Amino acid sequence: MTTVRQKHTRRGALSVCAAVVLAVTAGGCGNGGDDAKPSAAVRTAPPAVEPGTPPTASRSSADPDPDAEAETEVLRVYSAMSAERMKAYRTASARGTDLAEYAAPGVLSAFSAELARMRKDRTVIRGDLGHRPRVTRLDTGAPLPTARVEDCVDQSERRVLDTLTGWPMPLPTNQPSRYRVEATVERGDSGRWKVTGYDPDLSQPC
Repeated sequence: MTTVRQKHTRRGALSVCAAVVLAVTAGGCGNGGDDAKPSAAVRTAPPAVEPGTPPTASRSSADPDPDAEAETEVLRVYSAMSAERMKAYRTASARGTDLAEYAAPGVLSAFSAELARMRKDRTVIRGDLGHRPRVTRLDTGAPLPTARVEDCVDQSERRVLDTLTGWPMPLPTNQPSRYRVEATVERGDSGRWKVTGYDPDLSQPC
């Protein structure tokens, strides 16, 4: 005969068995014999997201930094202008270069005057100039977006040649091998950045 206590015990055992079945594969809640095998480990479900909690944005989906993009473009334009200027130095002429693509009319006029002096003195430049430009100020929110670039120009590898003799000419003794340049780069109505100011300071070594 089954007593009330035995019924209660069996009912509790069935409840425990039902809970275990949810966590492991079948086989452990019967008679508990030695032939029962352990089941595979249960995977833990990811934590539930609280209702109303906004999803966290990943870094890969973050919007690009407009100031960082502008700074990259400013340095690209300045470096391209410096490379085209060196091309002009090798022939004492801006013909065949893209200086006008990167230098505004005022800067281009100053470069043209410098090239005219080189032609008058019958000189050209060989070698190369080293550059270490960096953006020190950037204002993309102004009506005329503007950047300030500081550069350390290294002229230790350049040579000034006399076009009549082909011999190199010594640099002036009061000129440092490296000097500071400050440049202004602006973005006009066309959306393109151009160098609008170029101010070398030979009295400031760097």
